[in-house]
Amino acid sequence: MKKIESVLLENRSFKPSDNFSSKANIPSLDKYNELCLLANSNYEKFWSDLANKHLDWDKKFTKILDDENKPFFKWFTDGQLNASFNCIDRHLKDKGHKVALIFESDDGDISNVTYSELHKMVCKLANGLSSLGLIKGDRVIIYMPMSIEAVVAMHACARIGLTHSVVFGGFSSKSLQERIDDAEAKCVITADGQKRGGKEILLNSIVDEALDNSTKNTVKNRIIYQRLNINIEKRDIDTFFSELVENQSDNCEPVPLDSEHPLFLLYTSGSTGKPKGIQHSTAGYLLHSILTMLWTFDYKESDIFWCTADVGWITGHTYVAYGPLAVGATQVIFEGVPTYPNADRFWKLIENHKVSVFYTAPTAIRSLIKLGSELPNNYDLSSLRLLGTVGEPINPEAWMWYYETIGKSKCPIVDTWWQTETGGHMLTPLPGVTKIKPGSCAHPLPGIIADIVDDSGDSVEKNQGGTLVIKKPWPSMIRNIWGDPERYKATYFPKKYDENFYVAGDGARKDDDDFFWIMGRIDDVLNVSGHRLGTMEIESALVANQNVAEAAVVGKPHDVKGEAIVAFVVLKGSIPNSDEQKEISINLKNWVGKEIGPIAKPDEIRFGDNLPKTRSGKIMRRLLRTLAKNEEITQDTSTLENPAILDQLKKIN
Repeated sequence: MKKIESVLLENRSFKPSDNFSSKANIPSLDKYNELCLLANSNYEKFWSDLANKHLDWDKKFTKILDDENKPFFKWFTDGQLNASFNCIDRHLKDKGHKVALIFESDDGDISNVTYSELHKMVCKLANGLSSLGLIKGDRVIIYMPMSIEAVVAMHACARIGLTHSVVFGGFSSKSLQERIDDAEAKCVITADGQKRGGKEILLNSIVDEALDNSTKNTVKNRIIYQRLNINIEKRDIDTFFSELVENQSDNCEPVPLDSEHPLFLLYTSGSTGKPKGIQHSTAGYLLHSILTMLWTFDYKESDIFWCTADVGWITGHTYVAYGPLAVGATQVIFEGVPTYPNADRFWKLIENHKVSVFYTAPTAIRSLIKLGSELPNNYDLSSLRLLGTVGEPINPEAWMWYYETIGKSKCPIVDTWWQTETGGHMLTPLPGVTKIKPGSCAHPLPGIIADIVDDSGDSVEKNQGGTLVIKKPWPSMIRNIWGDPERYKATYFPKKYDENFYVAGDGARKDDDDFFWIMGRIDDVLNVSGHRLGTMEIESALVANQNVAEAAVVGKPHDVKGEAIVAFVVLKGSIPNSDEQKEISINLKNWVGKEIGPIAKPDEIRFGDNLPKTRSGKIMRRLLRTLAKNEEITQDTSTLENPAILDQLKKIN
């Protein structure tokens, strides 16, 4: 593999002219600059024209941006539309027989669903939900395997104005319970279980535990999709998915909804422990989903699109459940993992389904690199025309392998930066247009006014690190943190900056060519395999263990996951011997896995008599980060209450 640091790969080295240079949705740098100029010269008209062009409205809007109650920005406020209609119904006349979803199960079974068939499935479930007494504005938790039914559930909610909140199927009962209670959900849609990597994972029993531990008891109905067909002892609130839809009409008129109607809540970790319910609107979110499918992925009618993300994450919302369907695409949905039953599963899927646009995480790429290039080289990947990465910056070596081995040096790579809160891509190369610097997310999309500022909110010089901000509101932005507007303001619009500045929470810099480079989180949120996890959330789980007195969690670089979780733990009583520490470490990792989910398990746990604190009691996390990376401490430690503790915490267990 080539060792590269700052290689600049010009577009001509991709040789994409037939697919991109003249036929791309943004075909040239001049067109990109033209769109940016339009946005800068008349910002509201720019977004208004796009909303009228790409969305089907039940009631046209007359007001574009409402900024009277900053930072609670609103868009297209007097317009009405329906997300499910825009993703399904409007395609029926011309594309009813086109395949919408190609589903491949963990064990290799394949099911194709056309737009017409998807419409009927969504309508039946929507009618079933209405028959249970659910009404517009009610919240519904979806806790399901990656499946056609999960997408159907999301659109059934959207069709009748229910606000869905999808919870990743790998989260624990406690995490599920917290989200059910915070959203005050009236219904849970789940499955008896899921298959991943040849293993059956029970889901309904996790929901049982979450409901039993609920503090609000708002759930009145549970719908169970029988994925594994195992025996389940139904409760009074339970209905099987198949029973609910069996006698329902396959027609359900979509409910016209205000553009600002909450389409969904999606909970993301925060540095204060409690997950944040990110609230997204209907119109603005859907518009950005469509634009980024066209601009970033250069969507063509002939494409077979595959985003590997689970619908439990924002990537699976925007680039599985909504974006591809809104443009009428055919897409692959995969239930399993990339290494089961063999390590060539991804490449086999691409060959079999003739995938043309492939979007995955750097974590997956790094893990597959270690298995060797001979595996992908055994398959015909010639259908690919565009590759993408998501979740975290991709290191240059992995980028080069992806470009050469998977893309055969002909596929542009779009290295996208965005967040749960932004709704869709914000900074990304444009295929066939933007010069590529491996590891850089290049430039903002048209209409996204991004900058890097210092603590005073002033722009920093080139090659100087600072805080990434978006200087103007945009349609797909977060609308609120569910039930906590003060936290929303404090987290994303801190008072020290301009009142219009959305603060992303990432450090960044711009190079001499104005390319953006993401440097990492500026708060205490870890990015593990592309998933954001709050350090406080993990610390709270550790301290909840009866043997733990105190805990501090930091991240350190990891070749595959991006960041590894390192926990520093103070036990009740004295520090045990080495063998006991190993056993306790295993138990605590499993404890965190049960409290939050396997993704949050610490990679390392180190034990000490106490933690490095200042005399005022503040934990010096910068020192812990240095210890976690096994680096020598060169920082000033004179303010520590007990400097000797640093030597003790160097020991790895």
